[in-house]
Amino acid sequence: MELFKKEALSVDVGSRLRELRQERGKSMRALARLSGLSTNALSMIERGRTSPSVSTLYKISEALEVPITAFFRTEPPRDKVVFCKAAERSRISFQRGLWEGLGGEFFVGEVEPFMLSLEGGASSGLYGMIHSGHEFVLCLRGQLEYEVEDKRYILEAGDSLLFAARMRHRWRNYGKTVVNALVVLSSFQRDEKPSEFHLTSHPTSEISQTDEPTREE
Repeated sequence: MELFKKEALSVDVGSRLRELRQERGKSMRALARLSGLSTNALSMIERGRTSPSVSTLYKISEALEVPITAFFRTEPPRDKVVFCKAAERSRISFQRGLWEGLGGEFFVGEVEPFMLSLEGGASSGLYGMIHSGHEFVLCLRGQLEYEVEDKRYILEAGDSLLFAARMRHRWRNYGKTVVNALVVLSSFQRDEKPSEFHLTSHPTSEISQTDEPTREE
């Protein structure tokens, strides 16, 4: 069965960059200084004259302090009942990983389930994330390390973790095989879009391997 045949939506990245920059009150020159890119390159992107690479988008997203998915955000119609065929999942590739929506992005309620597929070394970043609501994680394959408020957990196939998402947390693929995990976010503030925090993978920002993580039985 083909799980990934749904094509990504066409999004005007240049217009989104302009909106995000203006929302944060940053001039083109200030953004250039923070991102390390030239003002000409940024101007070309905003005017739709060139398409930025993934590495360029990461530089801009870090300078603007937004998840990289903020450039692709759209507001789809929402419904009280969402039926999602496996081959028609929304999907977003990010550095060393893949996010697959399971219908929450089209649902009227405050719950969003999604799948994460993570290559070895994939990490959610150095500083961790905080968002509203609750977070449930079920590891389906591999070894997934979660750090919640400085306490570390190794999730193997069948293991789960549940916590209040206001606690600072981060994750990484602890082993060498691909990790597949189901994540369910619930009771979050609608305008926060917490799933975006899970799409800012930075494989170079690894959780230290010198300390032994907590393995909950």
